[in-house]
Amino acid sequence: MTGFYRYMLLLLGFFSMTKKTDGVQVNAARSGITSQSSTYGNWLSQNAIDGVSTSFTHTVSQANPWWRVDLQKTLSVDRVVITNRRDCCSERINGAEIRVGHIADIYRNPLCSVIPSIPAGASYTYSCGGMLGRYVYVVIPSASAILTLCEVEVYGDLSGNFALGKNATQSSTWYTWYAGHANDGNLGLLQPSTACSSTNYHNNPWWRVDLHNVYKVNRVIVTNRADCCLDQVNGAKIIIGNSLENNGNSNSICAVIPSIVASESAIFDCDYMEGRYVNLISPRNSTALPLCEVEVYGIGPWLKRSFVRIEFKSSASLTDSALRVDLLTQLQSALATRGISDVMLRWSQMPKQDKRQKQDVKRKCP
Repeated sequence: MTGFYRYMLLLLGFFSMTKKTDGVQVNAARSGITSQSSTYGNWLSQNAIDGVSTSFTHTVSQANPWWRVDLQKTLSVDRVVITNRRDCCSERINGAEIRVGHIADIYRNPLCSVIPSIPAGASYTYSCGGMLGRYVYVVIPSASAILTLCEVEVYGDLSGNFALGKNATQSSTWYTWYAGHANDGNLGLLQPSTACSSTNYHNNPWWRVDLHNVYKVNRVIVTNRADCCLDQVNGAKIIIGNSLENNGNSNSICAVIPSIVASESAIFDCDYMEGRYVNLISPRNSTALPLCEVEVYGIGPWLKRSFVRIEFKSSASLTDSALRVDLLTQLQSALATRGISDVMLRWSQMPKQDKRQKQDVKRKCP
């Protein structure tokens, strides 16, 4: 007898489970690279991160004097601690702004806090509420001012980058420029061959990271190399999704990279796109795709539950439990060939034989 069966399948993947974890709180400024708008005498910019209370930074008198630390990584900045000099001139910190972000243009970075004043020799803490940034600026927006600092400390969470240390691959590899160098937490600007990734020269080169779980991706941050070939990242598409069809390059597009300045990090808003795989692919021919760092931020892991109703025709009865298990195994394999893995399948209700089945009718003899 051949009959029709209807059944419901429940596909279980990743449930919405945004878990807040306590990140490692360290003074990230200590290992950063400092600079300032100008230098008076020997009052160097690095004096603000040396941990010595008797050394200070000092700019000349100028418009909008600033000091900056490049953390060499993206930090979710929880707080910034500023220590004022103790010998004199404590008012020179008055009105200074603390800005956190990824942009070399100071005032395009979000404002963390404004410093009204700090007594001589005192240390004040300013909350930044988890602002994402590679740079921390202290700047006085004034037509003429001097900025002097004793110490700047930056504390935050280093664990928010979902791509960090995850499995990465690329369409080809240029010498020692391995795919995993682009998500190892090291910007690699000084030694790109040991800390940046790059493909060979060919058509449509691509790079991909497997986040291992499905996340809702809010931001992707891409850092360009500092030495040469800066335009090779131009036009690259950032792609996010759950399928490995066409090596993951057929998923949805988050953004297209117009260009990124040498050694700079650019932020791309992905509006909480859902996906396990993040790809970058260049639409250009005969080019390479180098990346010094790719960072992925959002919420998750995220589980999506889907009900699928299927009409099934079989000569066997699916009331047999062994046949039901075999059918789920076949469906699991079929999904895997389409790049959909790490899902669990189960029956949400037992399959029922459809009433429209054909019955054998005895023919009457004439």
